[in-house]
Amino acid sequence: MKWIGSLCFVTWALTITLAADTFKERALQLMSVTPLIDGHNDLPWQMRKQFNNRLNSVNLHTLNSTHTNIPKIKEGRLAAQFWAAYVPCDTQYKDAVRQTLEQIDIVHRMCKKYPDDFMFAVSSKDIEDAFAQKKTASLIGVEGGHSIDSSMGTLRTMYQLGTRYLTLTHSCNTPWADNWLVDTDAETPEHNGLSDFGKKLIWEMNRLGMLIDLAHVSENVMRQVLDHSKAPVIFSHSSAYTVCNHKRNVPDDVLKIVQEKKGIVMVNFYNDYVTCSQTARLSDVADHFDHIKKVAGSSIIGFGGDYDGVARVPEGLEDVSKYPDLVAELLRRNWSDVEIKQALGENLLRVFKEVEKVRDGLANEAPNDEPIPLEQVENPCRTNYGYPDSENSGGILSYSSMVLAFTLILASFLS
Repeated sequence: MKWIGSLCFVTWALTITLAADTFKERALQLMSVTPLIDGHNDLPWQMRKQFNNRLNSVNLHTLNSTHTNIPKIKEGRLAAQFWAAYVPCDTQYKDAVRQTLEQIDIVHRMCKKYPDDFMFAVSSKDIEDAFAQKKTASLIGVEGGHSIDSSMGTLRTMYQLGTRYLTLTHSCNTPWADNWLVDTDAETPEHNGLSDFGKKLIWEMNRLGMLIDLAHVSENVMRQVLDHSKAPVIFSHSSAYTVCNHKRNVPDDVLKIVQEKKGIVMVNFYNDYVTCSQTARLSDVADHFDHIKKVAGSSIIGFGGDYDGVARVPEGLEDVSKYPDLVAELLRRNWSDVEIKQALGENLLRVFKEVEKVRDGLANEAPNDEPIPLEQVENPCRTNYGYPDSENSGGILSYSSMVLAFTLILASFLS
């Protein structure tokens, strides 16, 4: 009788394997007709961190020290990627703009070095064209409002260089917006959300046609931007707070507003945001997809892996080659073909097209050229040219002021 039990086990195992293969085949078929668009990948930061942006010495076909290389991209059917132009918060008030421009440059250089694999993209149509050419559409997202140094002109310049979203904060407040850490009491709110300048910046992003990214912001900023923006917004790499109560994730009430405003939440794969622990599995990520769909529908869901920006990723999602396995898991959970195609790329394309439509409707509006008030940005690393009653000092004493101060100190000493 033992052989009967063994035969039953073998039959069961074979059935499970065949079912898994069927879901994977169906996933690959869906990904062949609908572009998989991922909202956030930090490979450019790895180029700086590991190679100081010396791309000439890197081969993205053979690189094995990252979650991302070209063979893995091909295996993962990654059709479009927002590459993060990220620099850390400690660059704020120092060289953030320069370093961000260098990260923008590295994305351009990646596309130029590998033209058979990457196509630089700045529009929804570019994504569709790259997919038709079997190339990975490569877009730029600037991760952190500190990168623009509170300057509308810098924002516009980065847009002209191809940036198509700005994450309003990273893990630090800017002079015009609070970051997610204020909701943990690790930092003090400075604006109770957005300042007046921050609200003007939202309008300017609408006018430009730049996607507004609410990953990393405080809940007050989430709600205020959703209220103020004329265009739908994105969370480029955030998950569901109810599944993992980490403040980088999105609460249910905000998910419902995102649905109302026709935006998108692109699910993050970082273990700490998936399970609120250091370990996670592919199925745990699928739980976030399920929850967001349950609360706000399949029309607001996307993929935002955060590969190469995090230290830990789930078992089964070790690198960018694994996207089809996650799609197969969603199919196993009875997601329909329509819902899968929405999550793969249709939702992001819809949001992008609506942002472009709002931009076109504001084409006759003049750029906002109102500078941020000096007192909100005054510091020792900033000059104050252009502000009333100033010469060149900003937070630094002018030469004449220093001479006067030195004279007074000397006179006091001599007396």
